[in-house]
Amino acid sequence: MRALLVVNPAATSTTARTREVITHALASDLELEVATTECRGHARALARQAAEHDTADLVVALGGDGTVNEVVNGLLHAGPDPERLPRLAVVPGGSTNVFARALGLPNDAVEATGALLDALHVRRERAIGLGLATGTPGTADAEVPSRWFTFCAGLGFDAGVVGRVEQQRERGKRSTHSLYVRQVLRQFAGQAQHGPGSITLRRPGAEPVPGLALSIVCNTAPWTFLGNRPVYAAPAASFDTALDLLALTRLTPAAVTRYGTQLLRSTPERGPRGKHVVSLHDETDFTLQSQAPLPFQLDGDHLGVRTSVTFTGVRRALRVIV
Repeated sequence: MRALLVVNPAATSTTARTREVITHALASDLELEVATTECRGHARALARQAAEHDTADLVVALGGDGTVNEVVNGLLHAGPDPERLPRLAVVPGGSTNVFARALGLPNDAVEATGALLDALHVRRERAIGLGLATGTPGTADAEVPSRWFTFCAGLGFDAGVVGRVEQQRERGKRSTHSLYVRQVLRQFAGQAQHGPGSITLRRPGAEPVPGLALSIVCNTAPWTFLGNRPVYAAPAASFDTALDLLALTRLTPAAVTRYGTQLLRSTPERGPRGKHVVSLHDETDFTLQSQAPLPFQLDGDHLGVRTSVTFTGVRRALRVIV
């Protein structure tokens, strides 16, 4: 099998020695080409080239969720075609690795490589659904390029946290769970609200839902991890369905304490609930629109600010080795 290994050398939890071991292990079973990313967007370009020129049957992303997102967007540059496009495989190398862990892969890069080789030997793969975020027609963001995401998106509070974390990393801070917790507290201190939020949920055939203060779009569960603990914002979300949404209509200290505690105690059967919670399951098409520009993120990658984003859940968009 022809394979392209896309390596992010800045991945948080791998060393040069580990990446060398993984490369040798994959090369023993695959006709392997190795490409090391040099800048943001490079992984996307490499995967797009492999898909367009039919130079690989499999593209392996060695890095964190950001690297995986770039590879997915490169593979799907011309749209989904799961039977024709190269398969995707993931070797987790980031700090959290939500996508890989949601697929059931070990969080250790070497162990995950062994699991990948086992899956290749028995030809084990699955078709997964993905989310697509696009500019909303008739709005200021109508011309924003579409982008695929694998596990989550957010408009508002959680995207603001992601932006703060990226700023700290640019200043040399290491991406750790404690760093995320600190930025959550700082984001809350600067954004606590006592009135309704500025986000409106719109979907075909339903009345608009205004006043949302926080919005999280999930393509799978769990939503994220705190260390080894999974956190379920939308427990029913799945790679086999369309998209789920968790939104809150209040970000007061009392509301954040209540729903934050529910998130920390969430399980695959039970997520946040209450009168300020708005939940949707298996939604194919909806729009989040804000009265003012808000931070926006996809798969933990801060993408600036938006006033409107339209989300589409696309079933069986890509085939993944698991």
